[in-house]
Amino acid sequence: MAAPGARRPLLLLLLAGLAHGASALFEVKNNGTTCIMASFSASFLTTYETANGSQIVNISLPASAEVLKNGSSCGKENVSDPSLTITFGRGYLLTLNFTKNTTRYSVQHMYFTYNLSDTEHFPNATSKEIYTMDSTTDIKADINKAYRCVSDIRVYMKNVTVVLRDATIQAYLSSGNFSKEETHCTQDGPSPTTGPPSPSPPLVPTNPTVSKYNVTGNNGTCLLASMALQLNITYLKKDNKTVTRAFNISPNDTSSGSCGINLVTLKVENKNRALELQFGMNASSSLFFLQGVHLNMTLPDALVPTFSISNHSLKALQATVGNSYKCNTEEHIFVSKMLSLNVFSVQVQAFKVDSDRFGSVEECVQDGNNMLIPIAVGGALAGLVLIVLIAYLIGRKRSHAGYQTI
Repeated sequence: MAAPGARRPLLLLLLAGLAHGASALFEVKNNGTTCIMASFSASFLTTYETANGSQIVNISLPASAEVLKNGSSCGKENVSDPSLTITFGRGYLLTLNFTKNTTRYSVQHMYFTYNLSDTEHFPNATSKEIYTMDSTTDIKADINKAYRCVSDIRVYMKNVTVVLRDATIQAYLSSGNFSKEETHCTQDGPSPTTGPPSPSPPLVPTNPTVSKYNVTGNNGTCLLASMALQLNITYLKKDNKTVTRAFNISPNDTSSGSCGINLVTLKVENKNRALELQFGMNASSSLFFLQGVHLNMTLPDALVPTFSISNHSLKALQATVGNSYKCNTEEHIFVSKMLSLNVFSVQVQAFKVDSDRFGSVEECVQDGNNMLIPIAVGGALAGLVLIVLIAYLIGRKRSHAGYQTI
C-alpha cells in the first residue's frame, strides 16, 4: 500500500485539472519548420433541428483532436495564405485562415464543419448532412508577437458559436516557438509594451453601468432588457495612426424602439452616437437572438469623423421565445474588424414578454462552465477530508490494538 504522502501529488494534480480546462497545442510545419502554433481549448455551441423543434448542443474540442495535414498549410508568399485545420470526431473541422499586412497578422476567417449524422452529438436530427459555417474574427496581433487571450473568445456564426479559451496563437513564426512578446486581446485589457505600439493600445474606461430598457408596441411590451454595453472601435486618426478606443453606453442615453412580427429593435442614442440592436426570431425553432447591430457615431479625432458600421447576420444572446437570456460573464460580440460590442451582466427577452417581467431564465454556457469549477473543487476537497478521516480512524484502531490488558 502506498504511503499517505505519496497520494498528495496525485491529489494536487487532480485539483489542478479540475480548476483549469486543458488546452491543446497544434502546429503546422513545412519541411520540419513550424510556421503556425496555436494553443487553446474550445467548445462549439450548435443549434440543430429535430421533429420536436430546435435543440442546442455544446460540443467540446476533445483531447484526440489533431492537425489535418492535408488541410493545413504554411502558405506561399503572394500566392496563398497560411491556414490551420483541426480535425476531430466524425468529420468535425475547425479552420483558421491567416493573413497579414506590413505590421500585423490576423485570423481573417474561421470555419467550423459539423456532421449532423453523428447521433452522439445530434440525436434525432432531421437532417443528416455535413454543414460548414464561417465568420470573420477580431483575432489579430503584431508581426513577430504571439496573440494571447486568457478571456473567452466568442466567434458567432449561423447556428454555431465557437468559444476559444486560454488562447495563444501565432502565425508567420520566425522561430520554432511562440514569441516571448505578446499582443493581448481587448477582453484582457491593455498590456504593457516596451516600445511604441502598433497600433495604439486600447483606451479602456471603467466597466459600463447596467441600464434597463423597455420597448412597447400596440400589443404590449416586446423587449425587456437589463445590461451594460460598451463599444470597442478601431479607427484611423488624423495623424494616420490607428487607435482602438472603448466607449461606454450611458444609462442617461435616450432609448426607443419598435415591435414587429419578426423583428424587434432597440435604439440607444445621444448627440454623438446612435446604436441600434435588432433582435430576430426563428419561427420554426421558437428562438429569439441578437441578429443585427448598427452604429452611427461621430469621432472628432478621426481622419473620417463620421463612423458607420452594420452587421445583420449575427446570432448572439439566444433563448427560447417566452424565456429570458441571462449571462453574468462578459460577452464579446464581433460586429466587424472596426467594431465589437461588449455586453456585461445581460438579461434580455424579446417578442413575448408577459406582465413586463422576465420569463424563465436560460443561462449562457459560460456561466454554467464557471459554476463547474467551484463545484468540482468543492467535491474534490470533500473527498480529501473523507480520505483523511478514514485514515485517521484506521490509524487509531491499530493504535488501540497494540495495547494488551495486564
